[in-house]
Amino acid sequence: MSLTVSRLAAGFAARIEGVDIRQPIDGPTWTAVRAALDEHSVLVFPGPPLDDEQQIAFSRRFGALEVTRSMNPAAGTPFARQSNLDITTGDVIPAEDRRMVYQIANMLWHSDSSFKAVPSLCSLLSARVIPPEGGATEFASVRCAYPSLPEALKARAEGLVVVHDFAWSRDQVRPGFFTHQERAAYPPVRHPLVRVNPVNGRKSLFLGAHASHIEGLSVEEGRALLKTLLDHVTQPQFCYRHEWTEGDLVIWDNRCVLHRATPYDTTRHKRLMQRTTVSGDPADPAVLPVGAR
Repeated sequence: MSLTVSRLAAGFAARIEGVDIRQPIDGPTWTAVRAALDEHSVLVFPGPPLDDEQQIAFSRRFGALEVTRSMNPAAGTPFARQSNLDITTGDVIPAEDRRMVYQIANMLWHSDSSFKAVPSLCSLLSARVIPPEGGATEFASVRCAYPSLPEALKARAEGLVVVHDFAWSRDQVRPGFFTHQERAAYPPVRHPLVRVNPVNGRKSLFLGAHASHIEGLSVEEGRALLKTLLDHVTQPQFCYRHEWTEGDLVIWDNRCVLHRATPYDTTRHKRLMQRTTVSGDPADPAVLPVGAR
């Protein structure tokens, strides 16, 4: 295979061509793909489309897959279904349905699974059915933005620990959205605010919609600091907007990239995206022992 890499945005995001990810990939090609993820953080593989088995097989090359829980229609499988289509009937789900309200939070900047004790390495999202307009996905490279932070903010961020809470991200859409049982399934976890890529040593901030507050600061002060940092790292010069073509597969590094969905007309158009999520390394310094301070 003759792999080519084309940059899509300043400092990150690349289009990968010359490799058929529906088929087993030889060792040298896989090494190049894995290195490209560390270098570019977001990789776009244009079609042809993958089926579920092909997506799972390719995703597993990156590591163990998370199994979806909570109220996602694909719970109990390696997929997190992002769609306005009922998984059983294929009918369009009404906008006021709880399943659609749940997905509104995807339009907040976030890192997948940062609310888990072992946060994810990367996510892989494939476009199965796309609307004729709307529904793009935006990515922000926190790693690219980090060097431009004022030195005072960098110094303040070092050593801080952030509490990530799945319920908090949904509360921002509809307060009290999760039931007590759903909240108990994902208790808050703690992660360092500053992360370092173990391959290239580049720093980033670990934040987003699941980041509830900062240990050692009042809730109000911590959230104000997180907002200041989030506003900085999601400026347009650090972002890439992906307009989907059916069959695209996009991979992003959750350790250093935030992403968000954008609106589309969920009542008139159909959309089906299948996401697999690769679990991170339990030995990563971002994984703090439960009782650590």
